[in-house]
Formats: sequence, C-alpha cells, structure tokens
Amino acid sequence: MKQRLVGVLCLITAVGAFAQGQLDFRNRNATVTPIIDAPITDIDGTTKLSGAGFLAQLYFSTTGASGSFTAVTDPAAPFRTGAGVGYWDYGADFARTLPAVVAGSSVWFLVRVWDAASGSFAAAKTTPGGKWGESNNGIGQSVITGGPTTPPSAPGALIGLTGFKLNQTAVPEPSTIALGVLGAAALLLRRRK
Repeated sequence: MKQRLVGVLCLITAVGAFAQGQLDFRNRNATVTPIIDAPITDIDGTTKLSGAGFLAQLYFSTTGASGSFTAVTDPAAPFRTGAGVGYWDYGADFARTLPAVVAGSSVWFLVRVWDAASGSFAAAKTTPGGKWGESNNGIGQSVITGGPTTPPSAPGALIGLTGFKLNQTAVPEPSTIALGVLGAAALLLRRRK
C-alpha cells in the first residue's frame, strides 16, 4: 500500500513539473517567424554589449503588461564575446521554466539588462553611473508559453523583443557637490557666531 502511495505521489509530482510553461531565452533566434534579432547596445547606442560586465535576466508576469514582473529562477546571463557581441549567453539550455505557469498559457515578458558591477538591476537604476535597460520600454510583451506537454511544444519564443540601448543613472556634477559642501560649511560657521 505504501509503495503504491509513493508511486502515485511521484507521478503527480512528475506531471506537475512537466506542465510548467517555458520561454526561449534568446535575443537572436532564426528558427522562428518573425526572426528575432535584438542586440543590446551600451549608452552610446552603437557599442554592442560584450562579456561578463553586463547581465541579462528574463522577467514574466501573468497579470498584464503593466503588472508585477518576477524574475525566472535561472541566474542572470552574461553577454557573448567575439562574433556574438550584443547577444546574451543563455548557457547550455535556452529554455527558461516559469514557476506556477501552465504550458500554453499567455504571459508577458520583459528582459532587463544591467552592468554587473552594480550588483542588481535595482541597484544599477539608483547607483550614480550605473547602466541599465529594459526591453520594450519597460512594458511587457505578450507571448504564449511552450513546454514539455503532450505532445511536446517548443518553449515560447520572445516574439516582439527588439534591441535596446542602456541608460545611465545620472552622476552629480562636482560643482553641485562643492556648492553643497560650501553651503554646509557656511551654515556651520554662522551657527557658531
């Protein structure tokens, strides 16, 4: 009896795992129509990103284009070098599983890119000099997930993904900082008198 119960629980777990939706995390994909060719550039709009100094992460939402976006559980991807500059290195497998999303359902996706030195996307947006960017101007794009269903379907492609350039968080000008220090010093001197 216990063996049957364990077998049933394993089967239920396996079916649940196989039902999860997947997206194809590539910004260059010639196997789909329309072809996806969306290189990412630095703040100048021409220099394509390269190497581990920049990271890309896939985010998704089930509540709409302006909903709350959640990062997939896979780590952020660095960028390729050589002939692949401008395109992130998705690793050994381009499929990204979306937790608690059923294969064949509609989701909205965003790709966020930031400089690795900042540590995270949120930090890059607030750190002076930090570089960051979001696909589709920060508005999610709707796609249908794929996955290992019966019959199997390919992970949903990031149709609608376009290349974008990074932004840079403003760095205060030295003259502004100097004026602030002088003003604080003047207030301290006045207070002493």
